[in-house]
Amino acid sequence: MSLISLCEVSLAFGGPLVLDAVGFQVQEGERVCLLGRNGAGKSSLLRVLAGVQRPDQGQVSRALGLEIGHLPQSVPADLTGTVYELTAQALGSLGRALVALRRGQAGDLGLEPADEQEIWQLDHQIQAVITRLGLQAETRVETLSGGLQRRALLARALAARPGLLLLDEPTNHLDIDTIAWLEQFLLARRGAMVFVSHDRAFARALATRVVELDRGVIYDWKCPYDEFLRRREEHLLIERERREKSDRKLAQEEEWLHRGIKARRTRDEGRVRRLLQMRAERAQRRDLLGSARMQTAPAQLSGRVVAEVQGVSFAYADQPVFRDFSTVILRGDKLGIIGPNGSGKTTLLKVLLGHLPPQAGRIKLGANLEVAYFDQMRAELDPDRSVQDNLSDGQDSLLVGGRPRHVISYLKDFLFTPDRAHSPVRVLSGGERNRLLLAKLFAQPANLLVLDEPTNDLDRDTLELLENLLVEFEGTVLVVSHDRQFLNNVVAGVLALEGDGLVREYAGGYDDWLLQRGQAAAPEPVPPAKKERPRPPKTEQPKRLTYQQKQELAALPGRIEALEAELARLHDLVADPSWYASAGKEVAVVTARIAELDAELERAFAIWEELERLSQPHRGD
Repeated sequence: MSLISLCEVSLAFGGPLVLDAVGFQVQEGERVCLLGRNGAGKSSLLRVLAGVQRPDQGQVSRALGLEIGHLPQSVPADLTGTVYELTAQALGSLGRALVALRRGQAGDLGLEPADEQEIWQLDHQIQAVITRLGLQAETRVETLSGGLQRRALLARALAARPGLLLLDEPTNHLDIDTIAWLEQFLLARRGAMVFVSHDRAFARALATRVVELDRGVIYDWKCPYDEFLRRREEHLLIERERREKSDRKLAQEEEWLHRGIKARRTRDEGRVRRLLQMRAERAQRRDLLGSARMQTAPAQLSGRVVAEVQGVSFAYADQPVFRDFSTVILRGDKLGIIGPNGSGKTTLLKVLLGHLPPQAGRIKLGANLEVAYFDQMRAELDPDRSVQDNLSDGQDSLLVGGRPRHVISYLKDFLFTPDRAHSPVRVLSGGERNRLLLAKLFAQPANLLVLDEPTNDLDRDTLELLENLLVEFEGTVLVVSHDRQFLNNVVAGVLALEGDGLVREYAGGYDDWLLQRGQAAAPEPVPPAKKERPRPPKTEQPKRLTYQQKQELAALPGRIEALEAELARLHDLVADPSWYASAGKEVAVVTARIAELDAELERAFAIWEELERLSQPHRGD
């Protein structure tokens, strides 16, 4: 059953269409991941679905009685009341009753005892969500930071248990443990969901279907996240080849038209009309937005030892942030710093850099350090100045790697158009602000990059480019991040703030940290088996192949050869981009068959190995 559908919906904000006559549906129980580049219009599409934004054209249809929960990207300016009161708003009249009960005003509601019991169950539900998101129920939302206000809005969206949940970047400002909890919470709920997220591990865990918004058009990939990545690469390759062919044809026709008097006298008017149409189509074509081009400015090598830390401690008002911490950071180390929100990750960075003096112990910084620091609070950006002025302080050029570059040209590397370069920072999206900070960061020579939450709001393509740059960077990297895949792809060691002032060091990335701390993801708990009486141990006797097993062993090589041949044929098929143009539903069938063949081959080899082992002569001691 369709919960909500868009038909020929268009939307623009004075420039190119953000939504260009799009159609879109959400079915019951679906978890749809909405992807797209920064500024593609994902938040606008969610607002249209939520009923907050009216489309310029087209129709939005919702199922009768559909309740929608919406976490917006931007925090509204008019939030008031306590965290509990804001969260309870999602429950409508029941929420108002809950607030009244907490104030001791139940007598005004005319509630029966049974009704009060049900409402208190809802109270437990609200309290659980608020607590798990690290909030205090009685805190006034006006006093919270922007990140904590978004958490309160997330609590409001989750507490209602709506039929359709719309979440815009729900993992921003959440620590790793809370993101993992949120994944499990959303996997367990039955309602439908549309979510925007550039957290690839989050999208991979949740999405049953991926939809991409690209240049005003919705591409419905109808598959989970990993399959989407593969299909998208093939689609982009086909599109690129088709456009290159069209451009070559247009160039040939233009050359024909301008050849000379003789050719113009005898030209085919029909051919001219087709050329004019090709020109019009090319003018209206919206090319794929390119990738950012990032590179670090070269700096001299730092000393071999970047920082030597001995018994360092730091506390706020007798509350230890970390204590008796020792480590040695060497040139070329790439370290991730992880821990719950409020555990002191940013404080640890500042102490390591010498911005805050340790209260015990000592830190010795290495020679020739040139530090570039990425601030998660974006305090380096003046919201009232333009993008260009924030980068170059009003100058038309800046030094990048010791060479002068025009500011507009440099900003193009980070996907800012000339118009956007002259816009004030306050109108930028979160992803654009992060790109501007990265542009400032990489303009200065550095051999030590310190990045505090650099991945928030960055789209997938820019994230992957940043990952590649950090991996290839010859200097030292310290990074605070809650993006699990980013940590896995970039860092070779982890400093984990694990409570009670303890900082422990682990080798590897996020998954390695999980394994080493003994909390790797485990399978769902299985109910305890019935207790059985203990049996005396059996002496294991040598086994021999039965007649049937001998027959099976003889047939296995032929069976494995047949499976491998079919698998090779299907792999050749899916590697051909032209096949997708006419395959239709066959894509899903072939993909499923490939998975079956992989599993069958694995079982066949396991059986072969076991039968071969049993067929070997048994020797006594």
